[in-house]
Amino acid sequence: MTSDNFIQKIEVIENKIKSFSFIIAAAICVLFCGYFVVSNLLESEQLYEIRLDEKINPNDASAASLVRLPGIGIGRAQAIVTYRENSPKKGGNGLTFQNDNDLRKVKGIGPKVLQNMNEWLEFE
Repeated sequence: MTSDNFIQKIEVIENKIKSFSFIIAAAICVLFCGYFVVSNLLESEQLYEIRLDEKINPNDASAASLVRLPGIGIGRAQAIVTYRENSPKKGGNGLTFQNDNDLRKVKGIGPKVLQNMNEWLEFE
């Protein structure tokens, strides 16, 4: 083997090592970026946890207030308000919703939804 052939083989090997090193460095960058994106997303979800200072009465709460309840989006909140406005009042206190079971009459409100928001409800 001549020295020129030897030098060419070394240059080929050096180029492969440089290419491989670049690929490894790029992969590490992608992994770190992915880690930071995921960790930021998880932190941002924690920042938007529902924090209620007081319980919500579905008999007089607005849709904007009802949306703060776990599992209640704008559609369900509006369904509660619509049901309340279109239903006759019950009992001596004239309330549509006497307890959480009455809320199950609203379309989209089932046992799981009630379980998630039950601690934030009051019926007066």
